[in-house]
Amino acid sequence: MPKAVRVRRTGGPEVLEYRDVPELSPGPGEVLVAVAASGVNYIDTYHRGGMYPVDLPFTIGQEAAGTVTALGDGVTGVAVGDRVAWSGTMGGYAEQAVVPASAAVPVPDGVTDEIAAAVLLQGLTAHYLVTSTYPVRDGDTVLVHAAAGGVGLLLTQLATARGGRVVATVSTEEKAELARGAGAAEVVNYAEEDFVARTRELTGGEGVAAVYDGVGKTTFDGSLSVLRPRGTLALFGAASGAVPPVDPQRLNQAGSVFLTRPSLGHHIATPEELRWRTGELFEAIAAGTLHVRVGHRYPLSAAAQAHEDLQGRKTTGKLLLIP
Repeated sequence: MPKAVRVRRTGGPEVLEYRDVPELSPGPGEVLVAVAASGVNYIDTYHRGGMYPVDLPFTIGQEAAGTVTALGDGVTGVAVGDRVAWSGTMGGYAEQAVVPASAAVPVPDGVTDEIAAAVLLQGLTAHYLVTSTYPVRDGDTVLVHAAAGGVGLLLTQLATARGGRVVATVSTEEKAELARGAGAAEVVNYAEEDFVARTRELTGGEGVAAVYDGVGKTTFDGSLSVLRPRGTLALFGAASGAVPPVDPQRLNQAGSVFLTRPSLGHHIATPEELRWRTGELFEAIAAGTLHVRVGHRYPLSAAAQAHEDLQGRKTTGKLLLIP
């Protein structure tokens, strides 16, 4: 029987159960995939813990890549033997997964299964943030929090490629070196200095055009305060906890700034948009202009350890589970 990581009750990493599951078969419009690698993402901890409710029990995991082994009725444009990747469909922490054919994007030559699984969710997030939420323009200074994390490293590279000047926040010198390697012009170690004061200093008091904040509760107030007038705070995650309700008057006081809470699903809502974004990511990877750092590979059976390491901020880059 195939193996999968199942959640039967919400809670900490200990609720992740590596166990036998029945063989799967694709329904109409679906494909069956032999999973080669699964991406570990912060959203998985929200599903596991119940912050984002999911009907129990379920196989966890929103992102993976592998080879198509069977097709459901009515599937066109995909063939058995094709390599595909996906994001946003539950069931990725497994040896096999059923995926809507519309969500399975082709993985081109020049991109490995592991890199495809490592880049899709975080890469698509970084892509929509710098192209749609606040489109970085040549000469913009932007702040990227947790710049040595999976999204942060990709955000830094994509923003820099668009002509942006990235101020990156990190918590260690090792992470500072990773952020610099990704193209960050300035790096602020918030364990040693106040990122608000330092960012204001680096921008001559003007503030930044945008803050990309996936940390949430502990950084929100500071993020709001370092924006230039009419700047944008893109709050796309809550690694440190949820941000309390905000009085809209604070946006006025901060300089008529914009606050948005975007999510990936609204930015890949059509197959056309999904393929545009993945196409640009895969082209950049194949060309060597976008580098995906896999921080650690775990066996599928060690999913709980991967979650502990991710939430303990012991990791850099992307975490993968390998069936």
